[in-house]
Formats: sequence, structure tokens, C-alpha cells
Amino acid sequence: MKRRLSLTVLFFLIAAFAWSAAVNVSDSAKAAGINLYWDPLAETGILERNGHHISFRAGDSFVIRDFDSYIEEDAPYVENNQLMASLSFMNNADSFFKSVENQSHLRIGAILIDPGHGGKDPGASAVWTIGGKRVTVQEKDICLNIGLKLRDYLKTAYPDKQILMTRSTDVYLKLEERTDIANSVKLGENEAILYVSIHVNASLDKNACGYEVWYLSPDYRRQVLDKTVSDDANVQSILNDMLEEEYTTESILIAKFILDGIGTQVGNLSESRGAKEEEWFVVRNSKMPSVLVETGFLTNEKEAKLLTDEDYLKKLSFGIYNGLQAFVTHFERSRGFTE
Repeated sequence: MKRRLSLTVLFFLIAAFAWSAAVNVSDSAKAAGINLYWDPLAETGILERNGHHISFRAGDSFVIRDFDSYIEEDAPYVENNQLMASLSFMNNADSFFKSVENQSHLRIGAILIDPGHGGKDPGASAVWTIGGKRVTVQEKDICLNIGLKLRDYLKTAYPDKQILMTRSTDVYLKLEERTDIANSVKLGENEAILYVSIHVNASLDKNACGYEVWYLSPDYRRQVLDKTVSDDANVQSILNDMLEEEYTTESILIAKFILDGIGTQVGNLSESRGAKEEEWFVVRNSKMPSVLVETGFLTNEKEAKLLTDEDYLKKLSFGIYNGLQAFVTHFERSRGFTE
């Protein structure tokens, strides 16, 4: 009886050891047809198959599945510059991917356009002689003009998506009201939203010119995850950071696509000042991928005249539209995964 009991215990010990044995994540993922995206500096990674994702961080036992649920696993770790995990970690990942193979994938369900300023807040302004007349060029008017054109382009291209604006007339909105609108948009299952804020630049340097797109600095951390997800503050922080990193990656990609889109449309009429990072209020308080587009400098005489020209504003708007369309296509073809 004792011999039989000993053999039984030994069997379970061997099984437990095999189940917890360490494997190289890269090799194991490749064998299972799983894509591994690993950042060795941040020690964060994503496992992806057929548009579904598992986000993790070395040393942390919590992982996020498809950016909306989390479970506790054996913590992956780095050993001799190799990412390692238990066999159970990889088997559980494979089981998860099999269980969701036939589920719908992430798509862009809404795009919110936020024309800056409005009403009693004109934003930046400058007076120039245009067409023989002294004209006061106001940021709020240019932002709304571009926003309305962009809305029409997007509505035509995406009748199945919500194309929304924080304002479609000359009204004043507080910054908090703008982000409240963004964060309250109702989405369907597996849907995501994009936030695009439109502005015009100004500078004491009258020679400053060009367009640029801003995104939130990766060093800044928002509370993007519902605090009811976990009662454990440490778990909440880990999961929030993982989701925030995904939003930052998407925002940078949107910025690059928009820069390319504008550049193709306006050519040498203006110049790209590149993608930049900053902690703008509307960007840092929007719980979604978000960018702020500075379309030009109204303190530059040449650019101010362009920003009051309807043909040029159409080019700008269509350039932003093309950038957003490129991102939406990339996002949905990759089933919600951005590199």
C-alpha cells in the first residue's frame, strides 16, 4: 500500500514538475504559431494569434487578455537575456487562443473630432492683409472648418462607424467637457475609439511654419482602466500601465500616418515638423488613442494666407483623413494589433 502511495505521489510530482518546467517563450510561441512582440528594455511583451492578444510583463504574474480581462499566471522572467516562462504559461496561452478563434476582432467603432477653441475663446489670432483687406485670422474658425471637412470625408468612407465632433458650430467648450464627451462615447463589443484634436499654431517667431502632430509622452501615465477591474492597487497599476502602453503605441502610429497624409496632400506648400510628445490636457485626459494636430502657424504671413484658403484647407483635411484611414485599415486588417 505504501509502495503504491509513493508511486502515486511520485507520479504527481513528476507531472507537476513537467507542467511548471521552464521553456523559452520565443521558441515555444513559434512552435504554436503564436507571434511574440517583446520589448527587452521595458521587459513587456504581447503574444498574438489571429488578432487576439495576451499582454504581460516580466516578473509580474498578471496578464491581460484582449485588453479587457486579466488572469493570474506564473510570472515570465528573463534569464541570460532570454525570455522564459513555465510550460503552463504557454499551454494556457495556446488554450486561450483556441477558445477565442471564432470570436469577432477589434475594430474602430468611433472617431471623435475635436476642433479646438470656439465661442468666446478664439484661440490664437493674427491680423494680415489678405486679398487687399485687413483680416483677423482666428484659430477657432480654422479648426472648425477643417473639422467639418474631415467629418464629411470620414462619414462618406465609414457609414458603419460613429463619426462624432465635440463641436460643429462656434460654441465654447471647457477642456474638461471635451474629454468628458470623448470618454462617454458608447461602443459596441470589441470596438475602439480614436480622438483627434485640431489646432493651429502661433509663435513669436514670425518665420516659424509647418504642421506637426502631438501625442502623449510615454513617460506620462493616465488612469485609463476602470478602477473596478481589481481591488488590489498593485494589480490595478500593472494592468493600467499595460493598457496605457498600447494606447501610446497606437497614438504614435496615428501621428505618423497623419503626417504622411498631410505631406502627400500639401507637398511643398508647407513643411512637416514631425511627431512630438507633450502632455496636452485633451490628450492626457482621453482614455483612448489620441493625437493633437497643429495644422500650421497663423503668425506666419504665408501660412496664415494658406490657412484661410478653402482649397488648401481641403488638402489639409483630406491629408488628416488619409492618415486616419491608413491607421484604421492597418488596425482592422491586423485585427486590432499595432506594432
